[in-house]
Amino acid sequence: MFKLKKVSGTRAFVCLLILMTLLTAWAFAETTPVDGSDTRYMVQEVTDPEAVAASVEEASNASKDPEINVLQGLKRIVQSTGFAQSFTENGFEWRNYAMIAVACLLLYLAIVKQFEPLLLLPIAFGMLLANLPAAGMMEHVKYSFYPTLHDAAVAAEALGKDANDIILRYNEAAGMMQYSLQTSNAGLLYYLYQGVKLGIFPPIIFMGVGAMTDFGPLIANPKSLLLGAAAQLGIFITFLGAKLMGFSAAEAGSIGIIGGADGPTAIFVTTKLAPHLLGAIAVAAYSYMALVPVIQPPIMKALTTNKERVIRMPQLRPVSHTEMVIFPIMVTIVVSLLLPDAATLVGCLMFGNLCRVCGVVERLSKTIQNELCNIVTIFLGLTVGATTNGTTFLTLDTIKIVVLGVFAFGCGTAGGVLLAKLMNKLTGGKINPLIGSAGVSAVPMAARVSQKVGQQYDPGNFLLMNAMGPNVAGVIGSAVAAGVFISLFA
Repeated sequence: MFKLKKVSGTRAFVCLLILMTLLTAWAFAETTPVDGSDTRYMVQEVTDPEAVAASVEEASNASKDPEINVLQGLKRIVQSTGFAQSFTENGFEWRNYAMIAVACLLLYLAIVKQFEPLLLLPIAFGMLLANLPAAGMMEHVKYSFYPTLHDAAVAAEALGKDANDIILRYNEAAGMMQYSLQTSNAGLLYYLYQGVKLGIFPPIIFMGVGAMTDFGPLIANPKSLLLGAAAQLGIFITFLGAKLMGFSAAEAGSIGIIGGADGPTAIFVTTKLAPHLLGAIAVAAYSYMALVPVIQPPIMKALTTNKERVIRMPQLRPVSHTEMVIFPIMVTIVVSLLLPDAATLVGCLMFGNLCRVCGVVERLSKTIQNELCNIVTIFLGLTVGATTNGTTFLTLDTIKIVVLGVFAFGCGTAGGVLLAKLMNKLTGGKINPLIGSAGVSAVPMAARVSQKVGQQYDPGNFLLMNAMGPNVAGVIGSAVAAGVFISLFA
C-alpha cells in the first residue's frame, strides 16, 4: 500500500496561490483586446442592418443555455473574478484597491474610534462596495443605439421587447440623438443613489434633525442667532479660497458648505452644484464633523483669555408651548419668502420640529426621529460612499478639498468666537466667548465642546444650554447659506 505524504498547509496554500495566478494571467491574456482597447464599458452602437442582425443574434444567443465544457467553464469563472477584471489595457488598476484600504480605515475610525459612526460607517462600506472590481454596484444602465427607428424596431421584435421600449436618447459616442434599447440594468446602489441625485434623502435627514432638536435655547436667547450666523463665516471665506485654488464658482460653493459642519446640507448643495465632487466633499464633511472635539479647542483657547473662559452665564428663561409651536412656522415663512431656494431644507427641518413640539402627532414624531431617519441614513451613507470610485476620487482636487475643509472649520469656529467676544464687550462681560464656537451646526457636539472647554477652567461652570442656542442657530444658518449658493450658481 502507498503511504500518503503529509503536506503542510503552507505548501498547499502556496501551490493554490500559484495556480490562481497562472489562471488569472491566462484569463487576462484571453480577455485583453488585440487592438489594445477595453470594450467592457463602451456603449454598443449599431449602424447598419447587418450589424443590427448580428447584434440581435448575439443578444439572443446570450439567453440560450451554453454547452457544458469544464475547461471553458473554469476559464470563464477565472475571467469573471475581480482579480482578472483589475487588469486593463493601461495595466493594473491599483486605485480601486487603494480606495478599499481607505474604506477599511474609515470603518476602523467609525467602529473603534466611534467617529460619527451612524454615517461614517455606511459611507465607508459604500466606498468598499463601489470599488470592488467587476461587482458593478454603481454600474449605469447600458443601451444599444440604432440609427433609424426601423432598425430599433427590428431589434426590439427579435429580442422580445415592446415598441414602447424604444427611446430616443442622446448618444455621447456619436454626439447625436439616436434610438436606443436598454440591454442591461444598473447596479443596486445606482438606483438607490437617485434619492441623493434628485435631492430626496438630505431633506428627509433634515426632517429627522428637526424632530430631534430643541430650539428652546434659541427662542429664550434670540441674540444667539447672531453667533450662529457668524460661524458661517468659514463657508464664505472657504468659498473665496476655493476660487483662488482654481475651482469654479459652483464647485467652490459646494466646498465652502463643509464649513457649516452639516453633512446633509453639504450633500444637498453638492448634488445640485458639483455632483462630481460629492464623494470627496461628503467624506471630508463627516470626517471633520467627527473631529470637532479635536479641531475646535485649540482655536477657542487661542482666541480667548482665562478671564473670559470662566465667565458664568445666567440660566435661560422658560419657553412656553405657544412659542415653541409658533417658532418653526414663522421661521419657515420668513426664510422661504426671503430665500426660496432654502425652503426645501428649512421647511423639512421646521416640519420635523413642529411634529416634535405640537404634542398632537407623537407617533409621527417618533417615526421621523427613528424609523424614517434611520432608513434614509443607511441609504444616504451607502450611496454617497459609492460615489468615491478610485479612478475619480484619488485626484489632486480631493487633496485640495480635504485641506479647504479643515480651513473652513477653523474659520467658522473663529468667526463665532470673535463675535461672542465682541458681544461680551458690548454687554459688559455677560457672555462667555466659548459659546461662539458652537455656532457651527454639528448638533449637539459643538455645544458639548464649549461645555467641556469651559469646565476645564471652572468645573462649576455649565455652558451647555447657553451653547445650544448658537448650535441650533447654526443649523438654520447653514441651510440659509446653502440657499444663497444654490440661488447664485445653480
